[in-house]
Amino acid sequence: MTKSPITSPLGDAEKEATGAVLQATLVDLIDLSLIAKQAHWNVVGQNFRSAHLQLDELVSAARQYTDDVAERANAIGVSPNGKAKTVVKSSGIPDYPANWQTVEATVAAIVEILGEVIKRLRERIEETDKTDLVTQDLLIEIAAELEKQHWMWQAQTA
Repeated sequence: MTKSPITSPLGDAEKEATGAVLQATLVDLIDLSLIAKQAHWNVVGQNFRSAHLQLDELVSAARQYTDDVAERANAIGVSPNGKAKTVVKSSGIPDYPANWQTVEATVAAIVEILGEVIKRLRERIEETDKTDLVTQDLLIEIAAELEKQHWMWQAQTA
């Protein structure tokens, strides 16, 4: 392993704790983007087009924040790991079923998955309260967007 070429603005303990939070968030966001793309490819049924397009919005948001999180990790001197093996081993979000799924089943699954990602993000927001407020701000921004997405998915079942 190469020693970090980046000087961290954080102390060692804060860097380690914040780096772990960023790594876990990175993995969840990569998994979320892959799950949303899987759902995008396999959603069928009435209102297909609306769900199909909404899934692309979710993929886009997850991918943007994935990059932001990885770059934040680099900025504090932590090397991000977004390899497929790491995501499979480390993601804590619910799995998405294989094959075609109805719009209703897709909506239910995405609502559940987003709910778990948001729960995990909110825990990490608390964790970074004492270690790095800049990272906390990023996590708050991500949570706000995903909570908006969560609301929009839930509204389809009302």
